[in-house]
Amino acid sequence: MVQVGSATATQAGFRFVEWGAVFAGAVTAAALSFVFLTFGTAIGLTTVSPWPNSGVSAKTAASLAVFWTLAQQIGAFMIGGYIAGRLRARWAEANEDETEFRDGLHGALVWSVGIAFGALLLFATAGAAARTGVDAISKAATAATNNADTIAYYADALMRPAARPANAQGGQGAATPARVEPLSQETRAEIGRIVARSVAAGSLADNDRSYLATLAAQRTGLPQTEAERRVNETITEATRATREAADKARRAAVLAGLVTAISLMASLGAAWWAAQKGGNHRDQRVPARFAFVPPTRRPIP
Repeated sequence: MVQVGSATATQAGFRFVEWGAVFAGAVTAAALSFVFLTFGTAIGLTTVSPWPNSGVSAKTAASLAVFWTLAQQIGAFMIGGYIAGRLRARWAEANEDETEFRDGLHGALVWSVGIAFGALLLFATAGAAARTGVDAISKAATAATNNADTIAYYADALMRPAARPANAQGGQGAATPARVEPLSQETRAEIGRIVARSVAAGSLADNDRSYLATLAAQRTGLPQTEAERRVNETITEATRATREAADKARRAAVLAGLVTAISLMASLGAAWWAAQKGGNHRDQRVPARFAFVPPTRRPIP
């Protein structure tokens, strides 16, 4: 009899983890998370608009996105944890506290398997290339600098013709820009490279400043001193706008990381609690129904 009891205890210890229940809960959580994200994306697209002053504001849309990210992940893992706790078999030798802990641990395993499965799927979709935090910060810092449209705008503003008084009677009339020949593609590209390099370095070299001022004076008709002032103001404004865009990208990356970490930790607690609740319903033999009716408990014989 002692050997039978030892074999039973060993078998129970070996089958401490019910992997079937864990995988069932993890797959269900992953599927529900995908459905919830798809639904949230569809609803979110109805609240925003590509036109200015239309739809909800950017802050409101971001707040709704953060809320839905937290809610969908917590809800999906809560359902998955409940399934694992409900399907897990209870061993006779375990007391009530131990049973509750094992149920919660199965919920944590559902969370772990679901996170690992999602990470593998993400890496496979992205070409199996994991991005580190340093890469994200570096890309955020250079994203605005590499924006060709932004650099081209400041290059055009630098060479914009100066305004001249209109020849109107009585000295009245609005100032009109001087008519000059358009810049060649080679010159535009050269000015864009100088502006981009100066913005990335945070300062403009003296030789580049003199060269740009000479070009600006020749094109716009401004005095050399005025052309140098325009060059300095343009480079300063381009640098400020670039750094502001980089800061926004960095803050967005930090916020995304914090929201992800918080949602993961909250979903872990939700999966643990739901698995314990599922195990409690299993032991109390609470009927599993989809109808909204009060559950009736039957005593364990």
